[in-house]
Amino acid sequence: MSLPVILLPVGVDDAALDACLAALETATPAGTPVWLADDAQGGPRVQAVIEPWLARTRLQADYSRRPRAIGESAHLEQMLLACGAADVAVLAPDALPVPGWLQQLADCLARDASIATATPWSNAGETVAWPRAGELNPVPQDAARLARACAGMPLQHPELPSAITHAVLLRGSARHRAGGLDTQSYASWYAALVDLSLRMSGLGWRNVLCDNAFVGRRGEGRPGDGDMEVLASRWPGWTARLAGFLMDDPLYAHRQRLQDLYAQAPPPALQADLFGDTAGASPA
Repeated sequence: MSLPVILLPVGVDDAALDACLAALETATPAGTPVWLADDAQGGPRVQAVIEPWLARTRLQADYSRRPRAIGESAHLEQMLLACGAADVAVLAPDALPVPGWLQQLADCLARDASIATATPWSNAGETVAWPRAGELNPVPQDAARLARACAGMPLQHPELPSAITHAVLLRGSARHRAGGLDTQSYASWYAALVDLSLRMSGLGWRNVLCDNAFVGRRGEGRPGDGDMEVLASRWPGWTARLAGFLMDDPLYAHRQRLQDLYAQAPPPALQADLFGDTAGASPA
């Protein structure tokens, strides 16, 4: 089974993008299609990161840049429309994927046709944050060890209030039936994804945690100005549901299981520094 296309909207932080591309290169099988798309955001320093990476990457990479910015959600919707009905993985520009992340997400969708979105664990994943829920946890330093711990997780695919923007695999058929992103109402990908998730849920699909995948992130996603007010108006129960999920923490035992597996996993003798800004090996 071929892996889905990765969409990577380019941001303005060249250091974060450099780290993201380094982790993506190491954590993703060679030949996987990835599309870097710039909504007229990246300056010369961002270009200086992208150009040499494109020249040496093992991935099947393409790059595009708009002459004028149209906004985050509108730009991403253009990317999604260009992919047709295909399943697509959207990765934040500061994301730090752990080895195996994309295959596990693809397998998650393949196991259950009712799943519309699969979201991996993350240190900055709000409802799927690890090791503490709802917090901006430190970026994990031992990616290989964490990947081994994730591989041992039981596959429960618990339902989430919505998908989250650090990384998400979207089922193309569900996205198409729900009408895609509402770019007229929401400026941010953060809010547009919540809205899309809730519409897909209303049509009978599920938004779930991919138990055995992890994608780190240096910061959390943020809504645009006015986006949360629109969400609250359109989905009056959304805020209370999210707050209840975070307070009740139904993923507590699942999160603890990952913590135990991580503690038990033997570290390798040497490991590439996937989460650093420079290449090389460091002692485990």
